[in-house]
Amino acid sequence: MKADIYVERATFSELPRLSQLFDDYRRFYRMTSDTVGASAFLAARMRHKDSVILVARVEDKPLVGFVQLYPAFSSVRMGAIWILNDLYVQRDWRGQGVGQRLMEEARIRAMHSGCIALELATEKTNASAKRLYEKLGYSLDETFDHYALELT
Repeated sequence: MKADIYVERATFSELPRLSQLFDDYRRFYRMTSDTVGASAFLAARMRHKDSVILVARVEDKPLVGFVQLYPAFSSVRMGAIWILNDLYVQRDWRGQGVGQRLMEEARIRAMHSGCIALELATEKTNASAKRLYEKLGYSLDETFDHYALELT
């Protein structure tokens, strides 16, 4: 029997557990652990309402995953988009539908907010994430090369 997965918008009361998951996510991308910084960063996003953070819970377990979305715009398509910047599922819960459920809820909420697209990026070597994204209908952008300029 498959467990029920509940997804809802993060609240300040969940910040301690969410901060730990966010720190785990950052360490996955080879960043130095900083749960205090993670908590401050997430609290600021929530306080300023400049991102949408959805959290996943399985039955009565503590949070097991999250997705963070940032509102933006596409000039050439002249519409609102959300950048799906962060997706993380605790290791013990991977492969059990948590990531897919978070992604589905992100899609539903983006559509309800009037977005024309959800956009994301992942490491070239993150095969499991790529499989999930492709399964959910995301396509690899083969038209544009994306660049970044580090300012720190």
